[in-house]
Amino acid sequence: MTIQVLKSKIHRARITQAELHYVGSITLDPDLMDAANLIEGEKVQILNINNGERLETYVITGQRGSGQVCINGPAARKMHVGDMVIVISYASMDFEKAKAFKPWLCFPDPENRPVKS
Repeated sequence: MTIQVLKSKIHRARITQAELHYVGSITLDPDLMDAANLIEGEKVQILNINNGERLETYVITGQRGSGQVCINGPAARKMHVGDMVIVISYASMDFEKAKAFKPWLCFPDPENRPVKS
């Protein structure tokens, strides 16, 4: 049996841009992507702490070191600059292997820089 488990999480990043007239997705600073083990094109769920909105999209790589968290396309009507979000991805894995799996967790500082643990 396989189950879905948390693979990656960026917890409480601040949205820095919202681009309505874009094809869609979330653009992330590669430093955040690396800290959470996310890759370009990966499906993610975005949870907006400010208003409770939840949506799914995919990751686009932004500019390294910029702290960029940009909501693109129609989602820009649901999430705004300054909102705090959680970005999550999941993975399918064998039930027994999932018991020992440890997800990648990233807790950014107020400028969206990954905090070293």
